[in-house]
Amino acid sequence: MRVVSLLPSATEMLYALGVEPVGVSHECDHPPAASDRPTVIHSRVDASASSGEIDQQVQTAIETGGVYEIDRDTLADLDPDLIVSQGICDVCAVDDSDVRQAVDDLGLGADVVATDPHSLEDVFSDLERLGEILDREAKAAAVVADLRERVERVRDLTPAESPRVAVLDWLDPVMVAGHWIPEMVDIAGGTYPLGAPGDTSTPREWSAIREADPDVLVAAPCGFGLDQTRENATDLTGRDGWGSLSAVQDGRVYAMDGHHYVNRPGPRLVDTLEYLAGVVHPGTVEVPGSVVERLAAGVSVAQDSATGAGDS
Repeated sequence: MRVVSLLPSATEMLYALGVEPVGVSHECDHPPAASDRPTVIHSRVDASASSGEIDQQVQTAIETGGVYEIDRDTLADLDPDLIVSQGICDVCAVDDSDVRQAVDDLGLGADVVATDPHSLEDVFSDLERLGEILDREAKAAAVVADLRERVERVRDLTPAESPRVAVLDWLDPVMVAGHWIPEMVDIAGGTYPLGAPGDTSTPREWSAIREADPDVLVAAPCGFGLDQTRENATDLTGRDGWGSLSAVQDGRVYAMDGHHYVNRPGPRLVDTLEYLAGVVHPGTVEVPGSVVERLAAGVSVAQDSATGAGDS
């Protein structure tokens, strides 16, 4: 079956199931082989800009035709049997309705399947659903069973103490991560005062962050790797009252690779869970410095007493 994936998380799911897509989006870069696939989605936003500038570009793009453009010529040439789209966020990836319109306009015979995950269980269900559609049920069952086992391992590792945690998936304006993150923080042994499981990611006033006074603060902007988060750190550190936050005073402010982990609801979301556990309760899980840094100093997180729960 010829499959086109229009978002990175779906691409990672397909490869986990042993299916190599014939086309991908501009952001599909894992596994590395995905980068060599033809690209059928392009962004109208300069992703290298500052967080504030990107926010302005996104708002303008939404008003003038959307953030993403489908390369209809390439899509037609690929002639897919199945297109995997999404319904969770029209800022993160092309909107499912635009994909279906393109399929109709081009007269393609492709089925369109949309993912819309808001929890770990939703991600597992998407893997199983794709496995059924692609005749990979056994492979999907094995992948999901392994992921569930790793989730339970994290749950068993975390101590009773529950520090207050805030995960931010945008910096200017400040946006509190929702969807799967509140649930994952709970599994990782923290409390999440700024959101409940399944909530959408929501812009918040800085005063709300100060009032919540997190013990641990994780900056993981959507689409940003560590370098770009570090470059935009003053969007947080320059705010009034930054130095009075408990997380800042205790040296527990971190940058996490939001592009590949926190904001990508595919199989590696369980890696993210493991890394969150290592941040919330240092020493319980090994946290690679390539994924997480102490934000203020740009220093990799210490590997004090790894348990190996992060191995995969």
